[in-house]
Amino acid sequence: MIIGVDAHKRVHVAVAIDGTGQEIESWRGPNSPEGWDRLREWSLPLGGDRTWGVEGSGNYGRGLAQRLVEAGETVYEVNSRWTALRRRGARRRGKSDRLDAHAVAHFVRQEAPQLPRVLADDPTVILDLLVRERAATLSEVGRVRNQIHALLMQLDPQYKEHLPDLRSKAGLDALVGYEAARIGPLQQTRAASVRRLAQRLRLAVDQVADLGQQIRTRTVEAGFAPLTRICGINLLTAGTLAGILGPGQRFASDAALAAYAGAAPLEASSAGLVRHRLNRGGNRQLNAVLHMMSVTQMRSWPPARAYVARRVSEGKTQREARRALKRYLIRAIWQAWKSCTPVKARADARAA
Repeated sequence: MIIGVDAHKRVHVAVAIDGTGQEIESWRGPNSPEGWDRLREWSLPLGGDRTWGVEGSGNYGRGLAQRLVEAGETVYEVNSRWTALRRRGARRRGKSDRLDAHAVAHFVRQEAPQLPRVLADDPTVILDLLVRERAATLSEVGRVRNQIHALLMQLDPQYKEHLPDLRSKAGLDALVGYEAARIGPLQQTRAASVRRLAQRLRLAVDQVADLGQQIRTRTVEAGFAPLTRICGINLLTAGTLAGILGPGQRFASDAALAAYAGAAPLEASSAGLVRHRLNRGGNRQLNAVLHMMSVTQMRSWPPARAYVARRVSEGKTQREARRALKRYLIRAIWQAWKSCTPVKARADARAA
C-alpha cells in the first residue's frame, strides 16, 4: 500500500494506491496534529505494508512526516518538481490536490529505492536551522551596508578617505556616532538614518558571529568534525553540510548524493553519439558548497590541481575538469559522512 500526500499550509490531501497502481481511497483533512493522527487512523484499515510519500516533507508536510516516522511508518521525501514531471506525463491532464497526491504515490511506487527517506529529527536539524538563520543575517548585513553606503555618498562622496573600513569594528563605531559635516534638515536626517542603520548593522554583525560560534560548537559536539579532514571544509562548512545531508544516512550511495547535489551529469546521447550535459537541478545550496570547495582545492591543494591537470590532458575543458572534481568531492564527502558519530551510530543500530 503506497500513500501519497500533497501537503499545504492549511490542508493535506492523501491518495492510497495498491502495488499495481490502482487507486484505493483518498483523504482530505487539516494540517494540524489532530489531522495527522486522523490521517494515520484512516490508513490503518487499508491493510498491507504502508509506504508514504510526502511532498514538502521539509516544509508544510514536516509535521506530518515526523509524526508518521515517530509512529514507525516508512516515509519518503518527494520533491514538488518530481511530482510536476509525473503529472505532466500522466494520461489524465490537469492539476488538483488529489491529482498531485496521486502523482506522489505513483512516484514513490516507481522510485522508492532511489528516494531520500525521512528520518527522525536529530542534531542536523538544529544545525540546518542555525545555518539558514546565519545566511539570512549575512544577507541583512550586506543590505544594510549598501543602504549606509548610499546615504554616505549623498552626505560625503569622499567618505572612504577619512572613515575607517565599514567592515571593521572601528568603522562601525564611527558610523554609530556619525555627524553630518553640513548643517541642514535634510543632511541631519540622513546622518540620523546612518546612525540608526549602523546600530542595526552592529546587531546583525554580532548575531552572525554568535551564530557562527554556535554552529562550530554544535558541529564538534554532534560528531561531524570528520568532515573537516577534507581540504576546503572548515567547521562552518561541516555544519552546513550536516544540515543539508540531514538525519541519519538518507542516501544509499555516493551516486544518489551526487544526483541530489546536481553534481552527476545527465546523459544526452543520440544516434550512437554518447555525450552528457550539465545537471542544473539538485540542491543548489549543496552545489554551491561543492563549487567553493573545488575552487579552494584547485588553488591550494596539490592533489586536486594534479587531478584537474590530468583531466585537461585527457581532452576535457577546464570547466569539465572542475565538474569532474566536484563529483570526486561528493565521493569524499560521502565517505567522511559515514564515519561521523551520529550517522555511524544510526547505521550500527539499524544493523543490530
